[in-house]
Parts: sequence; C-alpha cells; structure tokens
Amino acid sequence: MRCIASVLVAFALAAAGAQAQQGAGDVVYVPTPQVVVEAMLRIAKVGPDDTLIDLGSGDGRIVVTAAKRYGARGLGVDIDRYLLGLANESARREGVADRARFVEQDLFQTDLSGATVITSYLLPEMNLRLRPKLLALRPGTRIAAHDYHMGDWLSDESVTLDVPEKKVGNPGVSYVYLWRVPATVAGRWQSGLRVHDASVDGEFTFTQRYQSIAGAAKIGSAAAPMRQASLSGDAIGFEFEVAAGRGGGPVQYVYRGRVNGKVMEGSVVVRDRAGTSTQAWQATLLAPAPRDD
Repeated sequence: MRCIASVLVAFALAAAGAQAQQGAGDVVYVPTPQVVVEAMLRIAKVGPDDTLIDLGSGDGRIVVTAAKRYGARGLGVDIDRYLLGLANESARREGVADRARFVEQDLFQTDLSGATVITSYLLPEMNLRLRPKLLALRPGTRIAAHDYHMGDWLSDESVTLDVPEKKVGNPGVSYVYLWRVPATVAGRWQSGLRVHDASVDGEFTFTQRYQSIAGAAKIGSAAAPMRQASLSGDAIGFEFEVAAGRGGGPVQYVYRGRVNGKVMEGSVVVRDRAGTSTQAWQATLLAPAPRDD
C-alpha cells in the first residue's frame, strides 16, 4: 500500500532518507507490513457485511486480506498501473477477484459514499486534505490509518505495533489509528417524556467538536448540565440530574440512543426516590448549530 500517489511523497520520503520500494510506474510506494494490515482490519472490526475502500492500494494486500479472511467486499484505488496489475493478479490468485477489485483513479476524486470502512497509509497533509470528505460520510463509517494522524481530529482508538521489518517512518514501529465518523448533534433538540404518568417536555442543547460533545438539558422547568456526554459514530449517551423530583429528592436521567439525521431516539432510565423506570425516548432537531470542526 503506497504512502501517497504523487511526486510530492517521493520527495518527502527521499528527504527523510527512507528506503522506499519503486514500482514500474512513476510513483514511489511503501508496502504496509502484513502484521499492520491485520491490525488495521481488526481495529476496524471488518466483517462480511462491510464494503472497504483502500486509498492508495498499492499491491492490494489490504483489500485482498479483507476479502479472503473477513469476507468483506473491497475496492482499491491507485494511479500506478503496474501496482494495479499486481493487485488484480493477487486477487485472482487468492480466489477473491469477485469481491476485491482495483481501479486506476485519483483518490481525491473517488466516491467514498458506499464504504463502511476506509483504509489508508497517507502522509498527514494528505489526510488533512481528505478530512472534510471523510467527515461528510455516513455516521459510523470507520477509518483505519497506518502511522499518520488527522490533525486535531483525534482518533477514537489506536494501537502501537513492533514491526522489525519496517524501515521507513519510525523504523521498527507502526501506529494504527481508528476514527468513527461522528453524527452531527450540535444544536437544540426537543423531546417529550412521561415521568410517573405525567407528560414532561424536555430540551437538549449540544456543542460539538468532532466526536467530542457537551451539553445542557431542561426537563420541565428544571435545568442541568450534562455529564458523561459521549458520541461514537451515531451512538449517543448522556446523563444529568435535576433537583426537583417527586418526594422532593433529585431525579437522575440516563439517556442512550442513536442519531439519525434530525432525529435521535433510544431508551432513558429515570431514577428518583419513588423508584426507577426505563422508557423509550425520541428527540427532534429544532435549531442546528455550527460544529466547531
């Protein structure tokens, strides 16, 4: 898998003193060690229901491994015809040509909308160029990258691997990062709830920077800041406590749910001195707010 498909990377690698491998085309590529390929597919939890797109697919090892070992469907994108030939031959040899295909294409022009998993081995400046396109993908889409970050979009998960055969970048060490494309929740949401057979109006206000969220809640006339607000893909969770409850004690609300466009829904646990109840909840977006990313 190539680090980049342009003369820019060839220059960058040469400047760093890297010993990159040369394909028969006009680009320099650096293969991803197989142990790193396996780690990328594991951290992304690739399975038979996934469609994987590998940006800068080189000899095709990520797509072929995803198809052969995990039953996924995959597309590799590259601009080096020699490497594309190697990749297609590998897919035929491993018996997965029906699920693994490779095309000559500029990765910045590739339609990523059908992917559930994106993999890459690109330098940070390339990742930053791609970042707006990746953030626009369906919430929950997984992005696994080798060695290089996405700027201030921090990864959801990461692993560090000892790779003695690796000679470029940080020799002997590889980093694997995973991001889940976050849903957009920034703004004001309205919800209804029944507490002890009484209908109660609720309102939630969220701020957001990538997958990091914070917020405040209002239940009836009582307001409180959210605690433990979290967003992972389209999965959202938050909780808060208001002072006024039946019997005069505090009321704790614990929300878990999914975001689907302008609707979020799930279940909420309500605890007060009178007991604990669990019920379904739904909120609709009243007024979106800009995300800080």
